[in-house]
Amino acid sequence: MSPNLRIAFRFLTAKKRAMLMSLSCIVLGVGLFVVTQATTSGFEGFFIKTILGTNGAILVQDQMQDTIRSMAVSGEGSRFEIRQREGRKYIEGIPEPKLVVDALSKFSNVSATSTVLTGGVTIRSSFQREAVKVYGVNLTDHVKVSDLRNQIVAGTLEAFPINGALIGKELSERIQLALGDSFILETEGQRRRFRVSAIYETGVSDIDRVRVYINMGEARSLLKKPTGASFIQVNLLDKDRAEEDAAHMEDVLHHSVRSWQYREKTWLNVFLALRISSAITVSVFTLIAGLAMFNTLAMIVMEKTKEIAILRSMGYTRKDISQIFLWQAGIVLVLGTCAGCLLGAGITFGVSRMPIHIRGIFSTDTFIVAWSVWHYVAAVIMATIMVMLASFVPARRAALLEPGDVIRGTAQ
Repeated sequence: MSPNLRIAFRFLTAKKRAMLMSLSCIVLGVGLFVVTQATTSGFEGFFIKTILGTNGAILVQDQMQDTIRSMAVSGEGSRFEIRQREGRKYIEGIPEPKLVVDALSKFSNVSATSTVLTGGVTIRSSFQREAVKVYGVNLTDHVKVSDLRNQIVAGTLEAFPINGALIGKELSERIQLALGDSFILETEGQRRRFRVSAIYETGVSDIDRVRVYINMGEARSLLKKPTGASFIQVNLLDKDRAEEDAAHMEDVLHHSVRSWQYREKTWLNVFLALRISSAITVSVFTLIAGLAMFNTLAMIVMEKTKEIAILRSMGYTRKDISQIFLWQAGIVLVLGTCAGCLLGAGITFGVSRMPIHIRGIFSTDTFIVAWSVWHYVAAVIMATIMVMLASFVPARRAALLEPGDVIRGTAQ
C-alpha cells in the first residue's frame, strides 16, 4: 500500500459518520438507477417484441404513383410545355402481391413475408353483434412473420379448417364466444358462418377486440376481392435495420413501406422520456452523495491543516496532498458503486418476480426487466463524475496550503 493511500485511510476514519452518509447515498443512487433503467428498458423491449409479433417489422401497403401537372403554352411561331411535379398519389392496396413478394425475397435482410387481405365486417353471435376487421391470411406464411402461434390461449392452430377463424380474447368475451362456437360474418349482403378454431391474446386492446383471422380464400369470397391484397407483412433478420430497408424497399417497389419505428414513434418517444426522467430523478441521490463528499473533505481540510503542513515540510508535494484527498473520495466511490451494483441486481431480480397485470399495449402478468451491463456502466460513470467533481475543490484547496501560512495562522 502506498503512503498516500495509507494516509487517506487514516483521514477517512476521522469522519466515519459523514463518509457513511456519502457511501449510503452512492449505494442508493447506483442501485436505484440500475433498477429504473432495467424496468423501463424491459417494458420497452417487451413492447417492441409485441409489436413485431403482431404487425411485423415492416408493412408494405398502398401503391404509389408520381403525379405531374402539365401546362401547354403556345405563341406565335413557338410552342412549349411546362411540367410540374406535385407529389405522389396513393392507390389503395397492392394490385400484384405476388410480384411484390418475389421482389421482397431478393432483399438480404428479409426472412419471411405474409400477404394479408383486410376489410370491415360485422360479427354476429347468439348474444351480440360487433363491428370488426377480418384478416385473410395464409396461416403457414403468417406464423413466420408474427408471434401468433405463441399468442394462442385456447385451441390450436392445427385445428384451422376452411371455415375456421381465430378471434381475440377480448372480442370473445365481449360477444360471449367460446372455443368451437359458431358465428356469422356479414358485409354488403354477404353472410358466412365460421367456427372458432382458436382464441389468441396479444395484450394489445386495439388488436384483440377487432381482428378476426380467416383463410385467404374465404376472405376473398366474403369481401368480394378475388385479386390483390391490403398489405404484405415482412419479417426481418435484423429488426434494427427496418428504417433503412423500408426506405430502400419504397424506392424499388413503388409502394408505401412503413417500418415498426415509424409506426410506433409515439410510444417509443414515451418510453425514452420515461427512461430519461427516471434517470434524472434517481440521480438526486448521487448528487447528494457528491455534496456530502464535498462537505466532508472540506471539513477534513480545515481540521487537518497542521497534519498537511507537516506532510508538506516532510517533502510531500502538492500533487501528493491532492492525491491523498482524492484517494478518500475514490475509496468511498469504489465501495459505494460495488455495493450499489449488487443492490441494483438484487432489487431488479426481486422486481422481476413481482406479479402485475397489464393489458392494453402488451400482455404481461409480471414485471418485465432488461438485464444489461450498460445500465451498471452508466450508473458507475454517473456516480464517478459527480463524486470526483465534488472532491476536486477540497483536494485542490488542501494542496495549496503552505506550511509557513499554517505556522503563522494565516492559512485560508
